[in-house]
Amino acid sequence: MPHSTLHDLVPAGLRSEARLLPAPAPEWADALHRCEHDIYHVPELVVLESALTGDEPAAFWYAEGDRVFLLPLSIRSVPDSPYRDAISPYGYPGPISNADPADTGFWQRAGAALVDTMRANGVVTVFVRLNPLIPVALAALRDTGTVVFHGETVSVDLTLSPEEMWRETRSDHRNHINRARRSEVRVVWDDWDRLDEWVAVYHANMRRLGADDSYFVPAPHFRELRAALGDRMHLAVAVHDGEVVGGNTFFEYRGYVQAYLASTRRENSHHADKLLYDEVRKWTAARGNRIFHVGGGVGGAKDNLFAYKIGFASGRHDFHTWRVVADPAAYGELLHRKELTPDPTHLTGRFPAYR
Repeated sequence: MPHSTLHDLVPAGLRSEARLLPAPAPEWADALHRCEHDIYHVPELVVLESALTGDEPAAFWYAEGDRVFLLPLSIRSVPDSPYRDAISPYGYPGPISNADPADTGFWQRAGAALVDTMRANGVVTVFVRLNPLIPVALAALRDTGTVVFHGETVSVDLTLSPEEMWRETRSDHRNHINRARRSEVRVVWDDWDRLDEWVAVYHANMRRLGADDSYFVPAPHFRELRAALGDRMHLAVAVHDGEVVGGNTFFEYRGYVQAYLASTRRENSHHADKLLYDEVRKWTAARGNRIFHVGGGVGGAKDNLFAYKIGFASGRHDFHTWRVVADPAAYGELLHRKELTPDPTHLTGRFPAYR
């Protein structure tokens, strides 16, 4: 229904609407039809990733004339309280819109409607990972909340020739890829009968790293993703002497290739990890895709993971998060319960600070 609080801001003759949508919803499908978007905005993926964490899949939707704004979310209960908060599902959903980022007025009104709608639905805070590949009106988002720059992510330009991609590859990576080929490591595509073997490798690495339980994604989840997304979800496994020594899962959608989860065996992997990256970029390029987004370091940091990824390509993209306090009174109450005093640093550090 129209947002009366925005009435004076909306251009004359236009009607505005804002809703918190369930998944799926007709308005969600319509927004995807109108806007440039990525796999992370598809409701089937949002539903499955939210189910993995026991959260409620949703999307904030704002429309004004023929312009629309959509933001996928996972809604969580705040323990020991009547409140809820919202976060981005796995990956880089971020907001999408068919309004140009230069149209700051529309983006500001969409942000104001987000605050009103979240508060009306008992949602105290919203934490959003922006999509590094899809432009947004950062200045307008800052009018509603806090935008934090975390660092860069890395991408491969899939319109390059294989020779050009190889020239962009760091020399040590090239040496290891050649070694893997000499060791007769081969890559097998979409052999889902091999999934359990690769998941065992992946879980072994998570145990070695002391990872949180949330990183132990079970094999049925990958199968559910494949069933829901079909040929938009892929599995590449590296095999040596009949054994799976590594694997990559990734999404292929609308010319975007997004890395999902990857892991290789720690011992005797024969550099299968680097061979997999090389083979995935060539395979997806041959299928007519434009960009392979391999992500960045942990939390956007220029760490060892980032240093590893930049050895494959020269593409760089700024990665930001957007933090919104929709209900300041409830936010203050939740901070007080944790014996915290509201502080500006709470908006740029771990957010929300009451968790």
